Amino acid sequence: MRRALQVLTLLAASGAAFGAELPIFDAHLHYSHDAWESLPAKDAVALLRKAGVKGGLVSSSNDDGTQRLLAEAPDLIIPELRPYRTRSDISTWVRDESIVAYVEERLQKHKYVAIGEFHLYGVDADLPVPRRMVQLAKQYRLMLHAHSDPDAVERMFLQDPDARILWAHAGFERPDRVRELLRKHKNLWADLAFRVDHATDGKPPPEWRAAFLEFPERFMVGTDSYVAERWYFVPEHARWSREWLAELPHEVAERIAYKNGEAIIGAAWKKEK
Repeated sequence: MRRALQVLTLLAASGAAFGAELPIFDAHLHYSHDAWESLPAKDAVALLRKAGVKGGLVSSSNDDGTQRLLAEAPDLIIPELRPYRTRSDISTWVRDESIVAYVEERLQKHKYVAIGEFHLYGVDADLPVPRRMVQLAKQYRLMLHAHSDPDAVERMFLQDPDARILWAHAGFERPDRVRELLRKHKNLWADLAFRVDHATDGKPPPEWRAAFLEFPERFMVGTDSYVAERWYFVPEHARWSREWLAELPHEVAERIAYKNGEAIIGAAWKKEK
């Protein structure tokens, strides 16, 4: 009995140490105008390094924020192009043809690994402006980072069956629905921003655990610094992520924490540079 308790204690300590040391690839960050006005780029980068983030996918409204952060930490920041010049574009961009000119101009000027994160739902995915984003992603070999419902995801894949889509917040869908789409689309990945933050006792809910075990190579963690104040939460979010990831098998935890981000986003960025 004593031996069994010793083994259990050792395993628990090993898991805790593993979690504490786990690097993080943050697949959902924004550094928009309100953030760069209140938090200098060097301070934002310092928060990422404090959190043990070894790579971060960053977009901003407008793109100047991403470029500022990239210039400050080219070893850490991986840029994606958000098709928003201001936050007000969120609700209008799908019908605003001037967005296309903005995105095309930025793509000619800078290098990126993805277009997004953008908000797109249902039949709006078939409008001319979103269709052009799918075409540009194909032309420039970029991922699409989509804050979308399953219908919009399906429509983008119909437009380009070879599209590579990072599904923001795992679509805010039920885990079983997420698994259904992952089974259907081999080039679909999901970031987990705001998805398992509600886990109790530091453990992922059983239905999410089942999804992670079935698709360990298809999930990534993300903070979503959609407002400036969220940047100060980056270290805490990384700590919380390590806590629930430590409840998973080590190989699965490593994949979700950073290896998937490195293999999918980091590797694509190395080709672009």
